[in-house]
Amino acid sequence: MTDDRWIWLRLAWRNLWRNRKRTLITASALSVGYLASVTMIGLWEGMLAEMIESGTNLVTGQLQIHSPDYYPERSMYATLGGRDGIDVDELVRLTQETPGVVAASPRVYGGGLVSSGSETVAGMLVGVDPEREADVTQLLSFPAEGRAPRAGEREIFIGQGMAELLEVGPGDEVVLVAPAADGSLGNDLYEVSGVFSTGLVALDGSFGILPIGSLQELMYMPENRIHEIAASIEDPFAVAALGDSLGATLDAQGLDYPVLPRPWTVFRAELAAYADLAGAVNGLVVGIIFIMAVFGVANTMLLGTFERRREFAVVRALGTPPAKVAVTVVYEGLIMGVLALAAGVALSVPVLFWLHNYPPDLSNLFGEISAAGGVIRPVLRAEYSVGGPLASGIGLLVTSILSALYPAYKAVKILPADALANL
Repeated sequence: MTDDRWIWLRLAWRNLWRNRKRTLITASALSVGYLASVTMIGLWEGMLAEMIESGTNLVTGQLQIHSPDYYPERSMYATLGGRDGIDVDELVRLTQETPGVVAASPRVYGGGLVSSGSETVAGMLVGVDPEREADVTQLLSFPAEGRAPRAGEREIFIGQGMAELLEVGPGDEVVLVAPAADGSLGNDLYEVSGVFSTGLVALDGSFGILPIGSLQELMYMPENRIHEIAASIEDPFAVAALGDSLGATLDAQGLDYPVLPRPWTVFRAELAAYADLAGAVNGLVVGIIFIMAVFGVANTMLLGTFERRREFAVVRALGTPPAKVAVTVVYEGLIMGVLALAAGVALSVPVLFWLHNYPPDLSNLFGEISAAGGVIRPVLRAEYSVGGPLASGIGLLVTSILSALYPAYKAVKILPADALANL
């Protein structure tokens, strides 16, 4: 930067502090706008993270491994490895050893009828490894009554809605009837080990969870035939890259059967749509807040330009190019933006720290909210991010510069003869 440019920058700095109170008020408005933008984006991303965590941690996991032709029809016969099956323990081990994967668990799915006395309910039957599943999802972790099923036992864990329809509870017996893999019809008697309640009506009214071996026995499926491996991962937002990495790892093992890792953005497409919406909302929030700020800042700077019209007339009469006058006014806006950004960051850091670590809990007012297949706790939790504060900071600086353009134009249009006529 040349000495000439430094002169105009220093002049802009001095001009800002001629009316100290007005400058501080305007900068404060921009700082509060930055704080509002960052906080709203953080709260929206916190709600989204809560929804994704609930929607994937509860039942599905964040990553699933299927046979390529399993999804979306979910045919009972489309098992991993086909009719020959797979080495389940080896595939689980390879999945869990992939960096970024926390835990993995095998599953089998079936559909059938659950009966008790004269009552019958159509249900989705899920066979899981109780020990491994507890590290992947939360469905077995919080029974409303009784307990989760134990491996090797002829037990079933049902939703509260189903339990109420069948009028059963822990210790009661139900009859399961389900189509089997060999074309026959499997049926047997199972004891209700417990009842779960998720707050999701569809899930509580139709899901029954069994030990994987018990469901395989009911459906006449050998132990080496499963429908999927469900996995939990460290960062749900990095699931696409992790899925590609896992796929490459499994391909490198030279497996004699095809497998396809699918991220939650595929089998929970509604959550993925909400994630995309979050990006659009964040941009809209930043735009609205700073578009409103443009008019206030421009009005303040325009007033300052009007008060200094004779000063501008003098420097123009002394031969200063119009561009230098305009640059001085734009520098004023830029300097004000930088000061406001520094103050906004200083205000935002403690607010975001509080909302992230000690979020206000509104459960007593609203209870839990279900949306997009997930249960959202009504807590005002803000998530840390780089994109939100960065976009807000850029928006603030752009706002400051744009707000100075019209006052700069008006300063250039001042005619020295007219402005100095009454001196």
